[in-house]
Amino acid sequence: MKQQPMLAEMIKGQMFDGFLLTRTATQRTSSNGSKFLDMTLCDISGEVNAKMWDSYTPAPNVADVLRVRGMMTEYNGKPQLRVDKMRVAAETDDFDMSALAPCAPRPAAEMLDFILNRVDAFRDPELKQLVLTRLEECGDKLNYYPAASKLHHAERSGLLHHTSTMLRMAGHVCEVYPTLDSDLLAAGVILHDLCKISEMDSDEIGMVSDYTAEGMLIGHLVQGVAELARLGRDLGVKKETMLLLEHMILSHHDLPEYGSPKKPMFPEAEVLHILDLLDARMFEMNRALATTQPGSFTDRLWSLDRKLYRRKEG
Repeated sequence: MKQQPMLAEMIKGQMFDGFLLTRTATQRTSSNGSKFLDMTLCDISGEVNAKMWDSYTPAPNVADVLRVRGMMTEYNGKPQLRVDKMRVAAETDDFDMSALAPCAPRPAAEMLDFILNRVDAFRDPELKQLVLTRLEECGDKLNYYPAASKLHHAERSGLLHHTSTMLRMAGHVCEVYPTLDSDLLAAGVILHDLCKISEMDSDEIGMVSDYTAEGMLIGHLVQGVAELARLGRDLGVKKETMLLLEHMILSHHDLPEYGSPKKPMFPEAEVLHILDLLDARMFEMNRALATTQPGSFTDRLWSLDRKLYRRKEG
């Protein structure tokens, strides 16, 4: 069913009948002893505090999709959704997850298959085993993890989206510059952000609640090098291969202020950095321009330190 209306469009007194995503939910007791649910529900347009009064209904789980009926009210000058009925969505329900939370434009299985097929084509069996084993270690989280908490590819399966897009670009770059080692570049693309899985704490909807202790204290670049070095030792991968891959991970942000202690020092490392930057910026630009009227400018984007102009159509 079409999501109607979106939360950000609702006004006081308007009825809601549709699907929402659970961000938080707690059963509380009021001053008169009655039970009620205190929730934060959201769709892709925003989130709202929601109350279900006089309810012994168990609190839904975080990331549950709910079928909700209720009315938009107001409390202390802020919108509040009064929930009259709700239930956890069933597999047979017709709802669009992309209307509830940002999602990658292609299915996770499709993107992962593309990545695995590229690894299967590696000429060096040692490199192939290293990358495949590292992907296997990431497990099911690879299917839903975002690539960031707020900025580029902050969406369900965003890490796969970012990686597969960069991998496609890498193939074209290697056609233009045949001196590049295409397998080494592809391996760097696949490996460079895998430790975002341990850097951030994400639910299965791709929503990041916070950074982990490892993410705050170490970060995904250094973690990525450490995890790869461990695996390389276990598999007995030759020193030169490990040195190149570790440098690619460590240098892909290019500058110390962005976390890289070393700038890229060979062509494949330089291309990895450029592809990473290009894909991140194009994602943020496309997202900002999608909600901007033709012939006008976006608000200033702090991540890009500029406004963007959407050209007139036609």
